[in-house]
Amino acid sequence: MNKPPSTHVRAAITWLAIFPLVSIGMLAIAPFSDAWHPVLRALVLTLVVVPVAVYLVVPQLFRGYAAIARRRQAVR
Repeated sequence: MNKPPSTHVRAAITWLAIFPLVSIGMLAIAPFSDAWHPVLRALVLTLVVVPVAVYLVVPQLFRGYAAIARRRQAVR
């Protein structure tokens, strides 16, 4: 039975999902959100980024990590 990834691996995978999504999101909303309060900008950005990360990107990254871990274990 495979053990779950360590906290460090989970943190790294989550960061790998969040950072590009936030970067792309900031660029996407910049043209119409310049005059917004930074808290409103963060609210709108996180309303989109968090669900996309949690339901789409992070699970895909964990599947990829699991496949790599299985291959590495098969080689041993």
